Amino acid sequence: MNDSDGALGLNINGDPGPLTLAEMDVVSATWLRAFLPMTDADGGSLVDQPPLRLVLAAAERGRGTVLSLKFPYTHRPVPVPGSEAFAREVQRVDALLPLVMDVVDILVVGNEPFLETREEDRDTGRLNAFYEALARHVIGYRDMRFGPACRTRLYMGALNHLDRPGGRSAATDRWMTFTRDTPALDGVDIHPHLSAPEDDRHYLDYILPRLRPDQTFLVTEFSLVQFWKRHLSDRLAARYADRHGIPRTTLVWEEIKSALDRPFPQRRWDEFLRSNPWFSQHEDYLRQQVETFRGTGRLAVATYAAVQGAANVKDFGADSVPWLLNSLFCPFTVQRADDGELGRNTTWTDAFRALQPG
Repeated sequence: MNDSDGALGLNINGDPGPLTLAEMDVVSATWLRAFLPMTDADGGSLVDQPPLRLVLAAAERGRGTVLSLKFPYTHRPVPVPGSEAFAREVQRVDALLPLVMDVVDILVVGNEPFLETREEDRDTGRLNAFYEALARHVIGYRDMRFGPACRTRLYMGALNHLDRPGGRSAATDRWMTFTRDTPALDGVDIHPHLSAPEDDRHYLDYILPRLRPDQTFLVTEFSLVQFWKRHLSDRLAARYADRHGIPRTTLVWEEIKSALDRPFPQRRWDEFLRSNPWFSQHEDYLRQQVETFRGTGRLAVATYAAVQGAANVKDFGADSVPWLLNSLFCPFTVQRADDGELGRNTTWTDAFRALQPG
């Protein structure tokens, strides 16, 4: 397995967009993470799915890799182990495992289970039973085919909203107990998308005492996106508005929409972001957050948003969740450079590069 001791990599979720391995080199990234909806196994060859294709290409070139298995059940009941519906999920997993086991470094059973299931399935233990049975199946496959020498480590993931009322429950307690009591699991994944930087403590204070001393944690998604969202209806900074001939009454989300309609030159996108005090006062967020994770001595890998996704820019408005402000590479809001390189959020790319070893 690649050295994962506190590594910081790129996260593409389920959509790499125009991102290639070349962009990994631009920011000196040695780790890549994606999720794969397991329903994609129904549509033909899994290796043709863009996120998996890029992860496998990264693994082939010696990069560290993390793949999360996503099971979407927001509009239908979570299958009961032993049922026909559960057997179908096992078939999907079995179609994937020969492609990734002993190839990727880390396999995460679940993407965001507490967001990707119906609330009634969380409260009854049905969610837990489903994921526990899947984890045991994956563990059994690994042990039978590869034994203890297998390079692929297994984690459960990921927990969300541990900083909110109701985010911790009997179901999340059971999730952590299963993780701790299963020797084959290396730990748990968390996704702290925060309303304030200090809210990360709610995640760490919850998971660390509930892990075995030999276990570690992943942070395959993290950001201040909920904090950014609170400022979408702020007015633009007067100096920025005057400089670009924009009415001072223009709101932040309207300027972002302008960039989406007609991407800005790199210099203007940089200027726009840094002209907003809610952004400029938190320019050090990425460094501080990663150092906090690393400071626990228990971080395996953290991965940060690589590229703006098409699904997150569609119909952008005042009530949108501004995921696009998290991304290192900005194909939707920034023009490509003359040499063809993707536009970027230079605040994050500079910080990301500085956090790489050496």
